Amino acid sequence: MDFKINTIHFRADTKLIQFVRDKVKKLELIYDKIISSEVYLRLDKTSNKENKIAEVKLVIPGNKLFAKKQCKSFEEAADSAVQALKNQVSRSKGKIT
Repeated sequence: MDFKINTIHFRADTKLIQFVRDKVKKLELIYDKIISSEVYLRLDKTSNKENKIAEVKLVIPGNKLFAKKQCKSFEEAADSAVQALKNQVSRSKGKIT
């Protein structure tokens, strides 16, 4: 699986990038035919404490999946987005097989 990560309005440290990469890679355990993944981590410039946004796009054969979550931390947002994608991948996998 190809993996890309983009950060908007901040510079991510390697620890955060590795955390997100590991979370997304775990989706391959559910469905090994994932072609690519693209992650956008964005810091929203608002006074709201939940200003960390994680968007994850997955390309699988015949479909594109997307999840966007906003939380207090990037780790929490990425974890929630991957959990949502896990459900989508399971449903899509059921339709394909």
